[in-house]
Amino acid sequence: MRFFKKILLLLSITIACSCNNKEDKESSTTYIRGQIVNPTLDYVIFSRGNQVLDTVKLDASNFFEYTTEKIKAGLYSFKHSETQVFYIEPGDSLLMHVNTADFDESLAYSGKGGEQNNLLMELYLRNETENQNLPKWYSLSTKEFESKIDSLKALKLAEYKQFVQNNTVNENFKKIALANIDYDYYSKKELFVSGNRSNPEKFNDAYFEYRKKIDFGLNDLNFYYPYYRFMNRYFTNMACSKYNDKTTINRNSFQYNYQKIHLIDSTVSSDTLKNSLLRYTAISYLLNAKDAEEEKKFFDAFSKMNTDKKHLAEVSVLMHATVKLTSGNIIPNVMLVSSENVAKDLHTIIKAPTVLYFWSSQSASQYKNIHTRATELKSKYPEYDFIGINMDTHFKKWRQTITKLKYNTASEFQLDNLEDAEKKLVLNSMNKVFIVDKNAIILEGKTNMFNTNFEELLLGFLNR
Repeated sequence: MRFFKKILLLLSITIACSCNNKEDKESSTTYIRGQIVNPTLDYVIFSRGNQVLDTVKLDASNFFEYTTEKIKAGLYSFKHSETQVFYIEPGDSLLMHVNTADFDESLAYSGKGGEQNNLLMELYLRNETENQNLPKWYSLSTKEFESKIDSLKALKLAEYKQFVQNNTVNENFKKIALANIDYDYYSKKELFVSGNRSNPEKFNDAYFEYRKKIDFGLNDLNFYYPYYRFMNRYFTNMACSKYNDKTTINRNSFQYNYQKIHLIDSTVSSDTLKNSLLRYTAISYLLNAKDAEEEKKFFDAFSKMNTDKKHLAEVSVLMHATVKLTSGNIIPNVMLVSSENVAKDLHTIIKAPTVLYFWSSQSASQYKNIHTRATELKSKYPEYDFIGINMDTHFKKWRQTITKLKYNTASEFQLDNLEDAEKKLVLNSMNKVFIVDKNAIILEGKTNMFNTNFEELLLGFLNR
């Protein structure tokens, strides 16, 4: 962190010089400047919640500058492939420095408003590290577990109090910093509940006292990760509590998700937070749902609860697409390109029971693993064709890749129109797989080759 602060000092000087020594015209003018090391795009996006404020181009040296006189104190986000939240007030002159090779860990701030954001980032990184190690503690007694997370929280509170003593900060920032600490602590308690669902004897009423402190209407924190993540974990546990402790719960099922959206609707007082949680649950469910009638029933309930028109439109489009991908429907006939640069529609290349899988050259480990798996399965189930479909947009690079790796070019194709195919086939994951019969009728549209039951599916469809 010290290294990056030194870089930020140089950055401050560089930007100050490049701005021709201009002075702030008035204290309400707010500047956000910075540099992206190893940029993956030529711009950054600034947003507040789901509202985009501006898209700012990087210059030749990968610097950016965003100036506004209409900003309100609070949390905002910037996106450059990855996204991170920052706090700003009118009149701040915030400097950012980030290396995409190690996005969160490299992110550092300086300038007016910098120290506050460095505190929030320090809390964020500490939370992430702690949560990765948390499963090791699930076997502890409740008393032992609480003792450990109480100690972690105490350290953060001490750091926060020292920061407030040494810096002038407004009440809005204090509220946000304390929410970071409190709701991450609550999240840890919810995770311990999830990890001990089959051991209800561990818990008494005293353990859940923190739930009385939950505020379901913090509009300023609707999009703040510690707060929003806690809400998801809380409602996951609330939905699970409707089942017997020994019952295995399918979190992709209609019943589970239908209960969850009703709990959210009846509990959350903030419309923005409620809509966001409902949207997240709906998308997660629809991407994994396998029954068209249940999907329609779910969407009907969702549409009566969510008051955000954009969410309704988005989820409606997704629902209509996923319904078409349920078993018994003909797979959408998207256009492909062969290695010989010949356009072919999907239906014409399906001549036998077929497994369609997807890959991108952006992830070498993924495409090597999935091709290895396809080769292995082909040897065991020769009745099936295995067709690899590339999701990149550069034809020559794709052809070079499959030639270099000696893939069977007769079984390799590239999407002709990625955007169209992503919508029709709902390509939310490169590990997504379709199993279709010789007539292009979907047998299974929501699985992947690495699932433990994948071979059972292949055998089952052959034995029909």
